[in-house]
Amino acid sequence: MSTATAAHHHDDHPTGIMRWLTTTNHKDIGTMYLTFSLIMFLVGGSMILAVRAELFQPGLQLMQPEFFNQLIGVHALVMIFAALMPAATGFANWMLPLQLGAPDMALPRLNNWGFWLLPPAAILLTAPFILALFGIGDGAIATGWTFYTPLSVQGGIGVDFAIFAVHLLGISSVMGSINVLVTIFNMRAPGMTLMKMPLFAWGWMITAFLLIATIPVLAGAVTMLLTDRHFGTHFFDAAGGGDPILFQHLFWFFGHPEVYILLLPVWGLIPHILSAFSRKPTYGYKAQIYSFWAIGILSVVVWAHHFFTVGLPIPALLYFMYSTMAISLPLAVLFFCWIATMWKGSMTFETPMLFATGWIILFGIGGLTGLILADVAADAQYHHSYFVVAHFHYTLFAGGIMGIMAGVYYWLPKMTGHMYSETLGKLHFWLTAIAFNVTFIPQFFLGLAGMPRRIPDYALQFSEFNMISTIGAFTLGLSQLIMVYNIVRCVRGGKKAEAKVWEGAEGLEWTLPSPPPYHSFTEQPVIK
Repeated sequence: MSTATAAHHHDDHPTGIMRWLTTTNHKDIGTMYLTFSLIMFLVGGSMILAVRAELFQPGLQLMQPEFFNQLIGVHALVMIFAALMPAATGFANWMLPLQLGAPDMALPRLNNWGFWLLPPAAILLTAPFILALFGIGDGAIATGWTFYTPLSVQGGIGVDFAIFAVHLLGISSVMGSINVLVTIFNMRAPGMTLMKMPLFAWGWMITAFLLIATIPVLAGAVTMLLTDRHFGTHFFDAAGGGDPILFQHLFWFFGHPEVYILLLPVWGLIPHILSAFSRKPTYGYKAQIYSFWAIGILSVVVWAHHFFTVGLPIPALLYFMYSTMAISLPLAVLFFCWIATMWKGSMTFETPMLFATGWIILFGIGGLTGLILADVAADAQYHHSYFVVAHFHYTLFAGGIMGIMAGVYYWLPKMTGHMYSETLGKLHFWLTAIAFNVTFIPQFFLGLAGMPRRIPDYALQFSEFNMISTIGAFTLGLSQLIMVYNIVRCVRGGKKAEAKVWEGAEGLEWTLPSPPPYHSFTEQPVIK
């Protein structure tokens, strides 16, 4: 085949449904990841609104305790595995080839497979609710997202569905990670050394290493759980000589790095936004990279701080307390670099910058409350209380999802070729930030007062704060519809976007027209 014929053959891509089923183009796959993520974000959000409706007043109002617990468990699994992780992967697919000057991702067919494993996994997570309506099984997984034994050894078919869903989601994540690493190491533009890479690529590189290191451990743990349930093994069943705490060790060996897997891509993209809207170069580029590495390495050696109260020996408690607190040092470096990037900058506050600055404050609260929980003596009081719920939502909603929202507003004009409504974007930010705090600040006080989490009924003294929290949650949920409307409006048309959407933005992605052509770089740029 001549070169011209080959090039023509490569440009000939299918349209309609086949374009999306068979595509190997990084932008199409990125778009599918982001769309899937948005749908699952709304699904997971509606589940937790049902939970908050139940908690609006004391007493059992709307649902049985079993169904309440199923909603909480599936909400968490959907938000973590089907909303946040695919959103970060969608940005990786869209932006890494553009930022690195690569024609596409390194392994395009693997890329397609990685995405198409997600919809079946989402169906597996949610199907037990529907099956229960027809009298099959007793509903979805009711153990929380942690699958803790012995609850999960004794649970219904919802646990099996969740185990298979986690396997599919894990395979998808590992495939995506291999693709990211091969792309970063093999397909950078000539002259782009690792220490010239954008921070977003660095954040994703550490994320990919963490996923490849920890997902197999989770897969092993849930497979052992499956054999305990159906094949007569006793890994975690104390009655047969097993150890339920072993499951917690295996789960959290994955579960703690997972927090950083969700946050590192965001830590990579936020400096781009701060730099663009402060019209200043990123402060402390190398310091941020070294901090990424330090946090990545420390994240896999601190897992047991999630179960300080199970009776670990004192030396283990001390080790896990100090190693957990050590993570705050590189994280403090990152905060310093983010604030120093803005310092004396010529700042303007378009929607991405509003989200980025609000993100620093709210994620900071998540980090500081994590330090409180890292203290063994304090954790004995706060463990399994609403204080923990508030802390990890400041980490994962404010730190994860609001960071992704900042990225959406920053890159949406580049992806679609149209500008979104700045007025709607700002309205979305202020409603989200205020409603988020109204939802979760009361939960800190509920936790300090001793309200345990995952209970559908509570004592009368907790009622006012629960009422405020529920009003905040419904406001927060409904305000996300503004973002959905804004995105749909932007995709369908609007003011044309320039190649360089934001005047202070730097990087190869801004050298291409908006939206970029189907094949981004026909000739690789050379980095001077």
